[in-house]
Amino acid sequence: MTSPSEDALLDELDRIIRTESLTPLFQPIVDGTTQAVFGYEALIRGPEDSPLHSPIDLFETATSSGRLAELDFLCRKLSIEAFSEQDLAGKLFLNIMPASMLDANFREGLTAGFLAGAGLSPERVVIELTEHVPVEDYDLMRAAVAHYRTMGLQVALDDLGAKYSNLRQWVELRPEFVKIDRHFIKKIHKHPSKRKFLESIIKVARNVDCTIIAEGIESADEYHCLRDMQCDLMQGYYFARPDRRPSYKGNPPGTRHNHLSPERISGPLKKTAALLCRQIAPVNEQAPVLSVLERFEATPNLRCVTVINDDSVPVGILRQRDMLGRFANPFSHALYSRQVVGSLMDRNALVVEESTPLEQLSALVTETSEAEVEDFVIIDRSGHYLGTGNIIDLLREITALQVTYARQANPLTGLPGNEAIHQAITERLESNSPFCAVYCDLDNFKAYNDVYGYANGDQIILALARILSELCRESGFVGHIGGDDFIVLLDMETRRSEAVCHDILSRFAHIAPAFYTKEHQREGGIQVSDRQGNVRFFPFISVSMALHPVRPDHNNSNLDLADTLTELKKQAKKEPGNSLFIDKRR
Repeated sequence: MTSPSEDALLDELDRIIRTESLTPLFQPIVDGTTQAVFGYEALIRGPEDSPLHSPIDLFETATSSGRLAELDFLCRKLSIEAFSEQDLAGKLFLNIMPASMLDANFREGLTAGFLAGAGLSPERVVIELTEHVPVEDYDLMRAAVAHYRTMGLQVALDDLGAKYSNLRQWVELRPEFVKIDRHFIKKIHKHPSKRKFLESIIKVARNVDCTIIAEGIESADEYHCLRDMQCDLMQGYYFARPDRRPSYKGNPPGTRHNHLSPERISGPLKKTAALLCRQIAPVNEQAPVLSVLERFEATPNLRCVTVINDDSVPVGILRQRDMLGRFANPFSHALYSRQVVGSLMDRNALVVEESTPLEQLSALVTETSEAEVEDFVIIDRSGHYLGTGNIIDLLREITALQVTYARQANPLTGLPGNEAIHQAITERLESNSPFCAVYCDLDNFKAYNDVYGYANGDQIILALARILSELCRESGFVGHIGGDDFIVLLDMETRRSEAVCHDILSRFAHIAPAFYTKEHQREGGIQVSDRQGNVRFFPFISVSMALHPVRPDHNNSNLDLADTLTELKKQAKKEPGNSLFIDKRR
């Protein structure tokens, strides 16, 4: 079969543009934790029987013939119309070629006209910059992007790490979304280097208020790995393939997503490595090997001995099985009898401080490169030897902790419940260290449940729990009082705590509209009868936050703090929309 001539391709392109013979497909972009639909990416296909069916061939032909901008605008028009016609939820991600924005045929105002004609709010649209050639004029690109932002559109950078999509564009264009190229997602659960790369990108994104979208998820293993890494949004065949009329409603078969993963539970953890410490006498690195061999032979239950230097600092470990195996050979005594302990010890022993939380210790054991870790060395804060611990004891305590967490955790979010909250506050008050207590409460939540039902209401609670966990886990404690009430304890000064709270409000305001239908999004809220039977308008669900700085010089108690936060919450809820009330009393 011969390939069509260049003239034939140009004629076919002309026919496609003239008759608008393009088909928009939509692929869902979902929340990384709840798998609820966040939006859809529009993907274009040519006629099925056409040599320009493939988008690659289609856009290459348009570029070579000088009709890229014309084709690009047609794709936008048809995608916007189809998205609106189907009343799809969330945001519409529109692929736009940067070259078309710089094209001489580029015309301002067309996109705004398409949106107005379809009745689609610009705030629901994200322009996704897709590249096949390098961008050379960043001044023009910044101006073009600024033009779309003035319309209310957001910007996404596609395929970070592939082709010409690089970190400079991230800095220059400051997109609200960044998509990670499929190369870094494929089998990420098997590649530590890919996970390290993505962890770094996620950290940068958090610092610049950017949302990460992982592309090309095709397996449950990839999804679970990315979920545990707290990737914001995801997209791929694992959830749904592109379709003219997408039917994805969330939750691929066989998955469970209603609970935050155990790794995300932030709570008070009093049990540390010190609990596992067994005070087994160490041996100096200059001691004769035979002296340790005699200890192992005389004490069958002695699994290992820690080797220390003259300053009582651990430098290695000797294991019973290794020593007995080494000396099983009849010639070994002659070979090793004059050697010292330091020459035969394992220098790669796992060493942890006594204050290391058991969950952190468990993670260290899991991540160690050693094939088998049965024992570890415990030291004090000065680095001096205290004793040894073993994995069996660690597993026993971790299991007990998990049972405790399960009993105390909120059944919906998996976050610590009231008992754990009380303990966390008490610990901080007794430590006499300053911290900030923040009460979080959803506004207009009852009205939302009346219209959309409790199942959808639960998804909003989960979304808020996820945001709180992501932004506060590293710097404090997040607890779920019950219903739509949360408490956050931030171990930092007031100004930094205030910044964290504003980040939470910004993130929630960004996702809240996606939980409403297109009609309610246009109206900015819902009409509901209140408790007196009067029909009232309720805006989008928002978060009220009350921040109280707790100072060690005040005589605080758990009860006093609860009363203070309840009072402050009432002040916060007087402000409409997402709000933060800060207690500035001395």
